[in-house]
Amino acid sequence: MLSRVLVVDDDPTVCELIQEVLSSAEMEAVTYTNSQQAAIRLELEKFQAVFLDVNMPSPDGLELTRQVRASGLNQTTPIVIITGEDDRTILARAFQAGASFFLFKPIDRHRMLRLIRVAEGPMQREARRYQRVKVSCKVSMELNQEQLSGMTLDLSLGGMFVQGSRALPVGSIILVRLELKTGARPLKLVARVVRLSANDCMGLQWENNGPEQNRKLQEFLLPLILAKTN
Repeated sequence: MLSRVLVVDDDPTVCELIQEVLSSAEMEAVTYTNSQQAAIRLELEKFQAVFLDVNMPSPDGLELTRQVRASGLNQTTPIVIITGEDDRTILARAFQAGASFFLFKPIDRHRMLRLIRVAEGPMQREARRYQRVKVSCKVSMELNQEQLSGMTLDLSLGGMFVQGSRALPVGSIILVRLELKTGARPLKLVARVVRLSANDCMGLQWENNGPEQNRKLQEFLLPLILAKTN
């Protein structure tokens, strides 16, 4: 599966260079020189990695890193901070904000390819976590004691796309009972509504579920994901 990467740097030349190197590693890069526009894109789309320059007009790389870590879709996405400064204070602040890796300017192709190889494992895990599998499972949803029923259209380790008896407002935190197998005891999960679509369809993202729920989801989904990618 082709990894989709977001690159944000107010220098178009740097964006072009990083895009070229990522392309040579068979990764698809989306580039922005405007960090405000990039921040909006990060709220709407899932990426397998994010490259952020430190020094940009607001939001700068550190501020944008904090926003990503507080967001929904890309909260666990590996973040590569691009900096021309070997400053321990900046590095410490970047780690504190949630950075995963560093790429130093001037950018060297060979060093960047080595970084990509190091980051490849986390990127693949992130891609797998959000890879959708088309599967129909019965689901019931509860919000403020209101009960809704529906069927999943696709399912992932990060959430699901479901068609319900009606759509719920974006941002709603709901209790989900998901029947992974016909007749099996439903799996109880907590999810947030992150997007709406036509015909009462909703995109849900899992929220703070425990290890047992995550294990059961993985046991059900990973064979389907691996069969799809192999």
